Amino acid sequence: MSVQRRRGQKARVWRTVEMVDNRGNKVIVPDDRSPIEVRAAFIPQRSARAEVPGQQQINVMTMIVDPHLEGVSLWSRVEFAGRQWDVVSPPAYHHGERRTRHWSIDIRERP
Repeated sequence: MSVQRRRGQKARVWRTVEMVDNRGNKVIVPDDRSPIEVRAAFIPQRSARAEVPGQQQINVMTMIVDPHLEGVSLWSRVEFAGRQWDVVSPPAYHHGERRTRHWSIDIRERP
């Protein structure tokens, strides 16, 4: 495991579950019952501030976590640095040696 992930910052990740809503549709939602505590490396990717009224601030980071994290998809949620983040791209698995394999997940700060 890389030093960044071993000594990285703490985050909580909510996996996704499939449930049936009140209309009988199958929907995928974050599982509010049990978030997973992980250590991850966070790499700033891009950010933009609202300079004109009506614009929105966008803050996107790449989160690098251990390969043992499962059940995370586009509908998952992350809590990091006291803020809520959404997963904005499907998690990408990077296979390599045991010490280097990991998941990279792009996350966007919730407005």
